[in-house]
Amino acid sequence: MRSIKIIIAISCIAVVIALTTAFANIKKVKANNTTPGDKGFAVVELFTSEGCSSCPPADALIAKVLKESSDKPVYILAYHVDYWNRLGWKDAFSDAAYSARQQQYARWLKSSEIYTPQAIVNGTKEFVGSEESTLRNTIKADIAEPAKTDLVLTGLKAADNKITVKYHAEGVTANSSLVLALLERNATTKVLKGENSGRTLSHVQIVRKLQTISLNNRNSGSVDLPVPAGFTPEGFEMIAFVQNATSGAITGAARAEFSTTLSK
Repeated sequence: MRSIKIIIAISCIAVVIALTTAFANIKKVKANNTTPGDKGFAVVELFTSEGCSSCPPADALIAKVLKESSDKPVYILAYHVDYWNRLGWKDAFSDAAYSARQQQYARWLKSSEIYTPQAIVNGTKEFVGSEESTLRNTIKADIAEPAKTDLVLTGLKAADNKITVKYHAEGVTANSSLVLALLERNATTKVLKGENSGRTLSHVQIVRKLQTISLNNRNSGSVDLPVPAGFTPEGFEMIAFVQNATSGAITGAARAEFSTTLSK
């Protein structure tokens, strides 16, 4: 009789342990399958230039934030504008399209100022890009707010001299666009002229290609981008986000890395 009681007691303990383990595993699975919409995010867009002497501190700041937030939904993009090029040094990463994007933000934010370094977070808040406390506080506040749109990128690859990615978005509102940016992870430049003459500048998350498409109730699709000069799968990644074309507000974002090499 005593043996039976011992066996029953041991069995009960085993059941409790099994249930506890199962519950813990369920919680772990749920945590690992959290969708972008279950938490907030911060898209940080920095408008910068190698010709601007005030920009290196902002470039260094986003590099530091990038390193510290590798496990957080923080998406950093550095646009090198072209309007500094006329002052003695041509920024090799500059593009008129990035200057035009900054001008669009001035219209969205009803601002008369266009300057570098300028940081814009989630399309709604702008400030001097080297203001560390403002940047950190803004990121912290936006991460605490749930995303309105779930965005997923899949199948990012480079083949046949083009880059292709598939997207799927849920919770897309009217008049939304999908913005896709191909980023070079890091680079250095020795500047020979202009305000930063004689300096070697370090850059991260450099926007090399930018494409915007209107979603028009198309929640899923595929997009092709041209391959930039100097492309390597290891040295580049893609960030995409859904943005309201009327207000500029960003409602969701995602990141993707390359899993294949460039095909000839």
